[in-house]
Amino acid sequence: MNDLLVMKFGGTSMGSAERIRSAAALCEEAWRQRPVVVVVSAMAKVTDMLLEALRHAEGGDEAGLERLLRQLDEKHRRCCNELLEGAARDRTQRVLDGILEEFARIARGVLMLGERPPRSVDEAVAAGERLSAAMMAAYLETRGVDAFAVNGWDVIVTDAVFGNASPLLEQTREKAGAMLRPALEKRRLPVVTGFNGATLDGRPTTLGRGGSDFSASILASVLDAAELWIWSDVDGIMSADPRLVPDAKVLSEITYREAAELAYNGAKVLHPRTLAPLMEKGIPVWSRNSFNPSFPGTRIVPETKDGPIGPRAVTSMTNVALVSLDPASAVLSGTRIMARSLEALAAANAEVLALTSSSYRQNFCFLIRQSELPAVIEKLEETFSLELAHGYLHPIDVDLDVGLIAIVGEGMRGQAGLAGRIFTAISREMVNIIAIAQGSSELTIAIVVRKDGVEKAVRAVHAECALGR
Repeated sequence: MNDLLVMKFGGTSMGSAERIRSAAALCEEAWRQRPVVVVVSAMAKVTDMLLEALRHAEGGDEAGLERLLRQLDEKHRRCCNELLEGAARDRTQRVLDGILEEFARIARGVLMLGERPPRSVDEAVAAGERLSAAMMAAYLETRGVDAFAVNGWDVIVTDAVFGNASPLLEQTREKAGAMLRPALEKRRLPVVTGFNGATLDGRPTTLGRGGSDFSASILASVLDAAELWIWSDVDGIMSADPRLVPDAKVLSEITYREAAELAYNGAKVLHPRTLAPLMEKGIPVWSRNSFNPSFPGTRIVPETKDGPIGPRAVTSMTNVALVSLDPASAVLSGTRIMARSLEALAAANAEVLALTSSSYRQNFCFLIRQSELPAVIEKLEETFSLELAHGYLHPIDVDLDVGLIAIVGEGMRGQAGLAGRIFTAISREMVNIIAIAQGSSELTIAIVVRKDGVEKAVRAVHAECALGR
């Protein structure tokens, strides 16, 4: 289909009746010019509320569960009343009631079982996107747009890794094409729930962190879209967090690889998985602000017009943990220890943010997100139970008082003295560097420092590399 546009709206862009009206106006404007598919997130904070309700249910807290069910009902009922009138309001409220009743049924089942089966969690938390899709489609209809809500599990086919599923693109191409293309040809506007899909045999799944963005990129890929627009509450991708660096600027254009590296290392941009379905086809992505729609935002493309130009942005993370493994005996092969550690990390479904090792002592450390630490430690202790019990391996060391700084940019390869300048800029702020990691592509330089030095280091690097306005 020629000139298809996929538009995705995040939680803040769907956070109230006012914001849904603004998002709908953007959808209508685009729809009157070209075919459009819209993907929506749950209203801001709703996914957290759904997960909290399930936690209360698992813990046997019936009163806490019922309180959250009331809050969810009140939030969406208020939004529906502000957004719609008359028969459209009544019809949509019945749809919302049905979705919330389904969620309540699952949550009360968790209360009875005393546990949260991953499959049930995936089915339950998709309620947030279903609620917002129903309201967006209904409001668009009142504006004369032929819109209809679509549940993501009816168009996106995934594997069975509940909580972090991956798409099966060929099967999704068939299913999405059969359901969405005929509607698009009739000038209809599908409003698809982000974040969720289903296995081939119909079991609901969710797509993990950044799931709604990922849904949008999957659909853009399988429908051969011309563009993907990601609407959020920021003007685009910036050279640094403006809360840390006052002169940070919006980047007008960056590459897929730069965007993925920035996201992987803590920047509030697209999740790295979001870009994967788009790369092969070279579908451009725009990161734009629904609160400031006149601003052009950031364009993400295979290659920038100016080519590689060195450092583009610096980002940071503080909710990380540095895990160190140190063999106590020369009997152990450091290479085998590292290999088995990486297998344990894979089993824990953890992402390694940085890894560095010593050549002589064969000790090494890696950086992970704190949220993944319990599962990682459990798998490491299970993997090395004998070595730890007999003292061949020193006790696993965990340091939470650290933060990550990442300098990202195509074209850093071969820039003589760049790393030295960065390290010198950080040391001038009296910030000690704990570990350094740089991939062979030289796209990212990752530096681990003490947590209290992260902000100073980010500002120093941003100034040294002249990344600001």
